[in-house]
Amino acid sequence: MDLQSLTLLVEILDAGNLSEAARRLKMTRANVSYHLNQLERSVGAQLVRRTTRRAEPTEIGLRLYQHGLAIQSELAAARESVTTLGQSLLGRVRLSVPSGYGQIVMSEWLIDFKRQYPGIVLDVLFENRIEDLLRDEVDIAIRVIPEPPQNLVARDLGPVRYVACASREYAAQHGLPMQLDQLQSAPVVTAAVIGRQLRVAAYQGEERREVVLEPTLISENFLFLRQAILAGLGIGLVPDYLMNDDVRRGDVLTTLDDWRLSIFGTQMYMLYMPNRQHTRATRTFIDFILARVRGLSPVASEA
Repeated sequence: MDLQSLTLLVEILDAGNLSEAARRLKMTRANVSYHLNQLERSVGAQLVRRTTRRAEPTEIGLRLYQHGLAIQSELAAARESVTTLGQSLLGRVRLSVPSGYGQIVMSEWLIDFKRQYPGIVLDVLFENRIEDLLRDEVDIAIRVIPEPPQNLVARDLGPVRYVACASREYAAQHGLPMQLDQLQSAPVVTAAVIGRQLRVAAYQGEERREVVLEPTLISENFLFLRQAILAGLGIGLVPDYLMNDDVRRGDVLTTLDDWRLSIFGTQMYMLYMPNRQHTRATRTFIDFILARVRGLSPVASEA
């Protein structure tokens, strides 16, 4: 067994199937399959279970994958150390952030980071999907979720607070819901998952309630949701950071403020793979974001 064989195994499992691995390695699928068979023959055990859609590791395959990943990371860190010796920090960080939080809160942080570390390439995805970091080749993901996945390192970035709100004009014409159940008959504007029931969890002290809603307007574009709320299209159920400035100006009113509302979860997490030797660029980025979160003002820290 050699480093090239371990690299092949890592690429296959990262890609999720042999065809994608072949594309990334610029090899034919038959060639990838041949080298994998040779590796399994030398080990004397099956390393990858192949299906028509997915390649999954066996127990021994997972162990070898973890060793291969660690070796790759060490080599990358070693190369980086040599490359950056006596130079400014270089590297690449592929980051996935929620569309709303990323645009409204994190965009200034990312710009400041680039100003401080111009040699680091930031590859930023604005998306809300919870996907496999390996499959998407993402170094770090920021997500709002009820509980972080057990197979990832999760750094707590603080609570997320949703608000029920509407424009002043909407409130004057239609009134605001004063009870949770009244949301069911209101035109709701939010970022629910299309095709699924919207289940809003509400907490008040030890009490927990759940309300099933049918929104009138759904979008993953939070800036569009803000425009829709300001236009008086309905009751917004959105993170407070989206509307804080409008609330302070008095253009938007909130309601049901004694309830803590949740749609996707109540905590924001930074997620990344365990057992991976991060490059200096990635470590620097993680420390930068954690420092920014700790330095948030009381109002913004609720977002």
